[in-house]
Parts: sequence; structure tokens; C-alpha cells
Amino acid sequence: MKWFYRIVSMFMALLFVFPLIWMLVVSVKKEGMKITSVVDWFTPPYSFAVYHEIITGTKLISWSWNSFFIAVCVTLLTLMISAMAGFALSKVPFRYRTFMFFFVLAGLLIPGEAILIPLYQVAKDMGILNSYMGLIFPALASPFAIIVLKSFFDGIPNDLLESVQMDGGGLWRIFVSIMLPLTRPALVSIAILTFIGSWNNFLWPFLSVTDDNLFTLPMGIPTLMNQYTEDYVKPMVINAIASLPIMLLFLIFERQIIKGVSLSGIKG
Repeated sequence: MKWFYRIVSMFMALLFVFPLIWMLVVSVKKEGMKITSVVDWFTPPYSFAVYHEIITGTKLISWSWNSFFIAVCVTLLTLMISAMAGFALSKVPFRYRTFMFFFVLAGLLIPGEAILIPLYQVAKDMGILNSYMGLIFPALASPFAIIVLKSFFDGIPNDLLESVQMDGGGLWRIFVSIMLPLTRPALVSIAILTFIGSWNNFLWPFLSVTDDNLFTLPMGIPTLMNQYTEDYVKPMVINAIASLPIMLLFLIFERQIIKGVSLSGIKG
């Protein structure tokens, strides 16, 4: 039966990869070509002229940079905050630690859409709308990351920490030298999932930004699509450019992404 499963797996893989191949092939076609059959999509002539037109004539590259910069900042700050919070909840004794853990756990029960209005009001009162800070700060609270890292920290024996303390090491040394290296797989998985989530985020940037110079890709692409409704080539070029960074990220960190998805309990 192994051969059957292999054939089915290859078929499913091709089924998922085909739209990407079709997008990339159509993106290098010439504009205005007559398409009479499926074969015409994949036959010459090919041209990169539309790529040059989109890159030089739109703000797509600027929006890509915004998405990348925001995703990197959100990922790094989320890792830093979540790791310290998870370490404190796991290994630092303080009053109401259990209550704080359940308080963080309750954050998973609140849908993001339910806090959009108060979040917008707070951002408005702080004067961070239409700014990078307004796009980055609201995305830093991640109960999921805190809980996952706390569970990893819980698996590290306290004897190891006590031996470091006997050698004169403080909490910061324990956190940096012991905890973070031992939880590297969890940190990498959370980083990748956080980066992808920030890259694809649409709703909050849509509400908090009106300056097109601060648009992210999910916001900017629909504005370009409205201009190119008669032709397939330009929309495919736009999507190819927007998808390239995330596809490269997947190819480079494929194992970690799969591990991160299994770690998060997501069923596909």
C-alpha cells in the first residue's frame, strides 16, 4: 500500500503547487495575449516587462518593505516579551502567579475582533495611528506564545537552575544562558508563525492606517487589483512579487514551520 499513499501524496502536492506554478508562468506572459485554451497559458512568448512596470510604477516595493519591517519588529518584540513572561510564570515565584497564568490563558478566549474598537480608541488617544508604532505595538500581546514557552520552561528541571544559582548566577543569567538555548525549537516555531501572521495581517492595518505610504501588502494589493480587472498578467505579477518573500521563508524554514504548526495544535 505504500506505493498507493505515495501516488496520492504526489497528486495532492501537485494539486497545491499547480496554482503557484500557474501564477508564476502567467506573470511572465505578455499583456493582451489571446487565450483560447489552457495550453496557451504555458506557451511562449514570455516577458518581464510587466514586472518592471509594476515595480517602478506602483508602491508595491514600499508596501513590501513595510510588511517586512513590521513583521520583523513584531516577531522580535513578541519573542522577547513572551519569553520573559513565560519564564516568570514558570520559574520565578511570586504572589498570584497561578492567577496571572489563568489571566493570560483567558486571552485565548477573546477573539481579536471583539477588542478592535477599544484598541482603536487607545491607539487614537496615544496618537500612534498612521504610524509604525500603531501597527507594531497592538500586535505584541501573544497569550499563545507565552503559554507555549511556559510549558517548555516547565519541562526544564529546577535542579539545573539551582546549580547555576549556587555558582552565583542570577535570574537574568539563568534566563539568557540556560533557558533560551534549551527552548530554541519553540522560539523558532513561534517566530515563524508570528512573522507569517503579521505579514498576512489585514484588519488592524486597514483600521489604523490611511496614509498609503504606510500600507502593508494585504492593504495595498486590493487597491492595485481594482485597476487591473481586464487582464490576468498584472494581477499575477503583483501576487508573485508579494508572495515571493513568504515562499522563500517557507523553503528555508520548512522543517521549523511544520514543527511549529504541529506545536500549535492546528489541524490542516
